[in-house]
Amino acid sequence: MLYIDLPTPHEIGKLHLVRSDACISIYLATTPLTQEIGNSRTTLRQLVKTAIQQLEAAEIEKRRIWLLEENFDTILEDDEYWEHQAHSLAILATPEKLLTYRLANKLVDTVAVSDRFHLKPLLRATTFPNAAHILAVSENAVRLVEISSDLPATEIRVPNMPKDAASAVGKASINDSGAGRRIHGKEGQKVRLGQYIRKVDAALHPVLAGSEIPLILASTLPVASLFRSLSRLSLLDDMIEMSPDQMTDAELAHAARPILDAHYAQRIAEFQSHYDANAAQSRATTDISDAARAATFGGVETLLVDMDAVIPGTVDETSGVVNFAPDAGADSYGVVDEIAGRALRTGARVVAVRKQDIPGEMPLAAILRYAV
Repeated sequence: MLYIDLPTPHEIGKLHLVRSDACISIYLATTPLTQEIGNSRTTLRQLVKTAIQQLEAAEIEKRRIWLLEENFDTILEDDEYWEHQAHSLAILATPEKLLTYRLANKLVDTVAVSDRFHLKPLLRATTFPNAAHILAVSENAVRLVEISSDLPATEIRVPNMPKDAASAVGKASINDSGAGRRIHGKEGQKVRLGQYIRKVDAALHPVLAGSEIPLILASTLPVASLFRSLSRLSLLDDMIEMSPDQMTDAELAHAARPILDAHYAQRIAEFQSHYDANAAQSRATTDISDAARAATFGGVETLLVDMDAVIPGTVDETSGVVNFAPDAGADSYGVVDEIAGRALRTGARVVAVRKQDIPGEMPLAAILRYAV
């Protein structure tokens, strides 16, 4: 099982407001396989050492550095914590506080030291988590399966999940004639399926509440249509349209992957179309300086940023003017990251993607609320 705890966009916006003389952002590749997690702990020690060296070079007060080292020790020495990981780990630390987020995406090992956090990798993880849940449901059975990029699909045990439709409504069969005078035949079957689906939904809700991972339905009529109409869960529009009863978890994962890929591709295509339409009205830009000024004054509606690009510099707090730096250091930060944070705080939708998904393969692309 992947142990995932993603921040919401609102939480990322609040993290962007954190300022300190020593903000350390570490992104670390991990593994859900406990027996192989030792390498990740070793790598984290090396990344922490690199961060501390940068702080020492910036002549940060030793007492502040000691507090940071103590905070990192609480993670490094916690054996139980390392037994429950996903594909990446984000650690955001100041001398006063340390936050961790376990992520489904595979991220490159990164360490950044500045007066604020480097948050773009977190945006990618919340935008396109490299995982999904599959709800395989029929009259005869129901199960929840978790899939990720490089681990076998795994069934998740859900407390209070009904075994099947008949047992959920206390009948030998939902097709029997003992429904009473009010309902019988197809009408009675539909009512009982509705009871079953509501019990499935109730069992799943506490397990999936707040999850940012896409949920894919695997089912056939009439269960599929009833589930969509009665469930509170957020399902992708596309589904695995076949009976899941005889499908293994691996077969379900194989059938779900094209649906997940298409979902992500559709979101990128929608942005491209929207960008083109707004560019014709001078309400779109790929210029970093223009985007920075727009984000500072609340003018960004939607922003795509290159998840891998780090362009060092600073952005003026009041004017949004960008000053680029020749190299990364404790006195600079990623300007694209800063633009993303400002856009988030003013209600923009911010999406971290690969460079090839951005118009012109630029570091960013912004759709604006007004013409420039």
